[in-house]
Amino acid sequence: MDIRVDGAVSPEPFLGAASLLETEWDLDRPVEVQVREDPDERTLAAHYDDRHVLQMSRAAATSVMARELALHELAHMVRYENDHPSHTQSTDEALFLALAGQSVERRKVTHCYQIANHMKDIYADDITLSVAPAEKLVTFFESQLATALAERRDEEWYPDAEVTDTVSDPDISVVNAAFALAVIDRHDLVADDHRIFDLAGALADGAPGVDLGHFRRKFSTLADEPSESAYRKELVDVTRTYAAESGARGPGEPAAD
Repeated sequence: MDIRVDGAVSPEPFLGAASLLETEWDLDRPVEVQVREDPDERTLAAHYDDRHVLQMSRAAATSVMARELALHELAHMVRYENDHPSHTQSTDEALFLALAGQSVERRKVTHCYQIANHMKDIYADDITLSVAPAEKLVTFFESQLATALAERRDEEWYPDAEVTDTVSDPDISVVNAAFALAVIDRHDLVADDHRIFDLAGALADGAPGVDLGHFRRKFSTLADEPSESAYRKELVDVTRTYAAESGARGPGEPAAD
């Protein structure tokens, strides 16, 4: 695998991720790693005819999760090169089908895009967990749910605080928890008494309109190799359900028709 790191950071996490991936998978196109200074830069993969690009913040690239984050993005590249429906299906097209005729607040549309990303991540994590230990990923999930729960409690103390992201919003926090539990379910990662289940349950209590179990089952039972039409149906169904359960429009919220 041809992987080149552009940035004043150690290439070791990226080379280590590539070495892990190569035990079971390979990439035909070279990978260009771009390390950015912005600590809020999302870690993501972009795909071009002649290469893949992995973008990561310096903070992420020098963190204890650097190798695991890089491996996750390399797994997305494998899915893309293999034309997996999760990575070739147009998210815009699926959400248009799911939300047509509804008045949906803009923040909820953003959440639907995050749900579509979760479905891609399920398939990327199927690859990462086939070649790497799961301990850091479980710890990462647990930390994310604990943070969301802490922010939810802050909102209870300060109810006028503006909710601007997909971490503190109680509805999408339930879906994020469902995603984490689904990855755990698919790979049998932890015992039933693990703390992460209590965290997920507490988040679900804060948004009773969103069914944690439903989204957990939908994510965990995604077929390994679905057809394009089957995957599109799953994506349409899960985003349509979220829009309905979380409320099509909140008071005073602008709608995206």
